[in-house]
Amino acid sequence: MYAIQANPSGTRSLEVSEENLATIEKYGLFRHLIDSNGIVDETVLDKLKLNIRSLIAAQEEDSKDLLDLCIDVIYHNNMKAFGLQQLIKLYLEWLSKQETIEEGNDK
Repeated sequence: MYAIQANPSGTRSLEVSEENLATIEKYGLFRHLIDSNGIVDETVLDKLKLNIRSLIAAQEEDSKDLLDLCIDVIYHNNMKAFGLQQLIKLYLEWLSKQETIEEGNDK
């Protein structure tokens, strides 16, 4: 379990599980999410929410992993643009660790 800071002052935080990060990777939720300016603001968070809602609506199979991600993280009361920026940083760190683990297993 990981904790991310949800606001600049550090008074709010969110818990992010390994499964939440794996779901982000599985569906490629952060690919093409941020514009070329690199700024994460409320419109980026809204875009992510709409993308996830579309994925859930389009799926015929069980989307429990996406629903868990929504409930635990994306639609959490504390999730704002700053929190999303911290989640993206955590995801990138987690992803690099996963790649390192896979490289170690390939040897």
